[in-house]
Amino acid sequence: MTTTKKNLRPLLLDVAVPLASYYLLKEAFGMSTFAALAWSSVVPAVRTLWSVVRERTVNGLAGLILVVNLVSLALSFVSGDPRLMLAKDGAVSSTVGIGILVSVALGKPMMTAAFKPFVVKGDAAREAAWQRLIAGSAAFRRGERAFSLVWGSVLLAECVARVVGAYTVPVDTMVWLGTVLTVVTFGLGFLVSGGLAVEPMRRMLAAEVESARAAEAEATQAAAARPEVAVAA
Repeated sequence: MTTTKKNLRPLLLDVAVPLASYYLLKEAFGMSTFAALAWSSVVPAVRTLWSVVRERTVNGLAGLILVVNLVSLALSFVSGDPRLMLAKDGAVSSTVGIGILVSVALGKPMMTAAFKPFVVKGDAAREAAWQRLIAGSAAFRRGERAFSLVWGSVLLAECVARVVGAYTVPVDTMVWLGTVLTVVTFGLGFLVSGGLAVEPMRRMLAAEVESARAAEAEATQAAAARPEVAVAA
């Protein structure tokens, strides 16, 4: 398996597959929301259980998607009040946001799995540099935490905005305003996390790669010069 595939596999299995299967089952096969949510929870449930049994750790992304699905399943029984129906959409954002913030508090920022593959880009030198920086650079680790903190915070803010809007804004307005909130949330998340975390981490990563290459070139030159010194002696 290539490095790129290895880096992307957790993101694909834990996030893309459950989300894609939900929409496929609901839209293409006409399943109810409840049934689609239930079946799309199978992969994250198996992944979470497997990590607990085999690796004795909790698979953060898979566990979070499973919790989100379970919350959505519970809320699928909520009906009647249109404002409550609008407000419950914020529950998913809050669940994800809280999960991300808790992962930061536990020292295992969950969003790292989402952006690391796009920074490392499947390059072995970048992967090695990432591991060295995570182990030895406090600034790099702060950037890693900042990325997750930004996304956890904006998702919680979206939840608050949805709940407030559901009970203060006309229902017809809130129906389309919910989409606007989602677009603004993701735009703000990408903008802020990019400035606070992604770009500084990319610069540190590039500098570390160049430093490693320079050290390797210097070691190679030193090794090449040793035989000449021995002959001269």
